Amino acid sequence: MENNQHPGPFRAEKTIILGSASPRRRELLENLGIEFSVAPSDADEPSPEAGESPAAYAVRMAEAKAHEVAGRHSQAVVIGSDTVVALEGEIMGKPVDDTDALRMLTALSGQTHQVVTGVAVVFPDRDPVTFAAETEVCMRSSSREELLSYIATGEPGDKAGAYAIQGIGTFLVTEISGSYTNVVGLPLAELLDVLLKYDVLTSR
Repeated sequence: MENNQHPGPFRAEKTIILGSASPRRRELLENLGIEFSVAPSDADEPSPEAGESPAAYAVRMAEAKAHEVAGRHSQAVVIGSDTVVALEGEIMGKPVDDTDALRMLTALSGQTHQVVTGVAVVFPDRDPVTFAAETEVCMRSSSREELLSYIATGEPGDKAGAYAIQGIGTFLVTEISGSYTNVVGLPLAELLDVLLKYDVLTSR
């Protein structure tokens, strides 16, 4: 279990596992002050299928991750998630290299795109619950030199759409409409509703 530094407004009533290696998702969940463990998923992440929507793809990946972890931790409530960036229907995952990162950031520059996170909560004693959250993100127009300098920081390497709104990449964003935590990687308010509804969490 995690040793949280502060008691939050909620208490975990069941064993919770976050099926993600993302430090950003871990930090968001830690902010609730609840106890949970981290068990990164080893599930495959295939490319989107032809015609598959960003939400459907993100939920499918979240389910695959959560079920893989649940297979190893059958008595826990497992949270899986997957975040993608979509621009005019094109799904952008993590860049494969710096050239790919530049391609993504150039396409996003000066445009409004969608950040979609799929979430799957797998329970030991009931059917899984899945949902997707979408946030509109407006980007400033950035020069090639700015984007190359940003890529050189190394931050875009493991981020969907090749940027981190909570990091250096905050300079790229002019406006968002929707959940901020969704853009970071975990739509916390929506997830909280599910965990409270099924008595995984209670108020202190």
